[in-house]
Amino acid sequence: MNSASRIIVLGTFDTKWEEHCFLRAAVERCGLEAVTINVGTAQQPPGTVDIDLFADLKHCGALPAGDRDQAIAAMVTRGREQVAELYRQGRVGGVVSAGGGSGTHLCTRIMRVLPLAVPKVMVSTVASRDMSNVVGTRDITMMHSVVDLLGVNSISGILLDQAAAAVCAMAQSRWRAPGKKRRVALSFFGFITPAAEAIRKDLESRGYEVIAFHANGTGGMALEELAAEGRFDGILDLATHELADDLVGGYCAGIGPQRFAPVPGRGVPRLVVPGGMDCAVLEFTRADVPEAYRDRPVFFYDFRSAVRLSADESRRLAQQLAGRLNRDPECVEVLVPLGGWSVADRPDGPLHAPDISRVFLENFYERLDPAIAVHEVQNHINDPLFANTAVAMMHRMIGESA
Repeated sequence: MNSASRIIVLGTFDTKWEEHCFLRAAVERCGLEAVTINVGTAQQPPGTVDIDLFADLKHCGALPAGDRDQAIAAMVTRGREQVAELYRQGRVGGVVSAGGGSGTHLCTRIMRVLPLAVPKVMVSTVASRDMSNVVGTRDITMMHSVVDLLGVNSISGILLDQAAAAVCAMAQSRWRAPGKKRRVALSFFGFITPAAEAIRKDLESRGYEVIAFHANGTGGMALEELAAEGRFDGILDLATHELADDLVGGYCAGIGPQRFAPVPGRGVPRLVVPGGMDCAVLEFTRADVPEAYRDRPVFFYDFRSAVRLSADESRRLAQQLAGRLNRDPECVEVLVPLGGWSVADRPDGPLHAPDISRVFLENFYERLDPAIAVHEVQNHINDPLFANTAVAMMHRMIGESA
């Protein structure tokens, strides 16, 4: 039986025994093998499972008594080890689980050890809440249970059965990319879409595959994780906007220290552009502009609005970006479009402020490692000529690194 035929049914079998047994039976009705793993931390499950990590940790004294947080942390660690080992053995085609708040927290953290494209389905009573910290950068499919999970009934049974059918179908997906091309990771966001579209078209005409990432915090972090897995031949960081939002707590905040970090064990060329570094995106409209931004230039465009960064914010941002890029001077080059860095940053745009952009560049150049090559062009970031320049540079950098 191949790995795609084995589905892990992962869960707290001590408190959700009936639900996970139902999932196991549903997987088997789809014609696949179910491997049950108990990650409950309270007590022994009422029946037999294939792999009982509660018994495992209890036997070796690694499950702290009376400390629920530590018990869950220990179980997450052990669960990740177990699932990773099964994957290395070629015994994982997908994973499915069901739970409330604690079960969702525990099981999704274990699921995250599996790489991209291994199906991960979580039926959760809290899936309608903010799941950004639960899903993070991984391809976890969250399914709202709608009703609470207290046994299996005529409503929860339908949803659990659908979850099992979903993970089984996903595990048997047969599509594969035709051929193998050199791959370029491309970060972008809405304000520089014309540039991203032109760059993608040009790179593809040269035989590359372009993998785009929305510079929304999570997207940039996912880019770095996949780069660390060896999936890219080059990185064209067209949108460094996440740093701006992270500075002021904006809509696309949430990056970690690994953003723009050297790719571990590999010299992956990275071309960096200050795309979107003119502004921070915040959640407000014309009707509810916060007091702190009423004297700032603002670009209103939907439930979010872009605020022009101040000279002080630009100075701090320049220092941060330079510090991050200085960690990998041998692989980084910088391309600056002097004509503007977003759709709103051009002579007729609401956020155009060349003096503030100069403050950013002066501080950036002052702190940037001299080993990092800097290229300036007069174009706006969304001008076709800028896209041509960026592609030519990326192509040259990949060729030199081969």
